[in-house]
Amino acid sequence: MDITEIRMTLMDEEKLKAFANVTFDNEFVIRDLKVINGKNRYFVSMPNKKRKDGTYQDIAHPITPDMRKKIEDAVLNEYTRLKNEN
Repeated sequence: MDITEIRMTLMDEEKLKAFANVTFDNEFVIRDLKVINGKNRYFVSMPNKKRKDGTYQDIAHPITPDMRKKIEDAVLNEYTRLKNEN
């Protein structure tokens, strides 16, 4: 499965740095991934919903560590590219 498009909206908040929509094989899209400025590094948060008990549950997420890395690397590279353009 290949990432064929990443659309990103940059944000100017302390922790939330961008929203991303990632398209796979020009056929499937996952919306509302977030680029987060964490304590030690930037990371990608998968789309999630708030449960009644106040915790959050991912709506969509990679199953394997390799796929997670592939998505995170692609999204963070696009974030860096866009940020450097501005």
